[in-house]
Amino acid sequence: MADAVIVVALLLVAASATAAVAARDPVRQALVLSVLGVVLAILFTVLQAPDVALSQLAVGSALTPLLLLLAVHKVKRRGRKKGPRR
Repeated sequence: MADAVIVVALLLVAASATAAVAARDPVRQALVLSVLGVVLAILFTVLQAPDVALSQLAVGSALTPLLLLLAVHKVKRRGRKKGPRR
């Protein structure tokens, strides 16, 4: 039973990591990266590493995607402010 749960968690990790790589829009990539962080936290919980799972929840599914979204927002805003270059 426990092996089946680990295999399912690993398949979810592989699927969400592939989705993060396949996404073309930076905002969508950040959101899928957040989902990947949650799935990794679930995997770490299944593997009985709750401290690593909590760290992954804080950094991998909240902080890193937030920083990426803020950076994308700032780059888009700066691009609109300067206008098109010739």
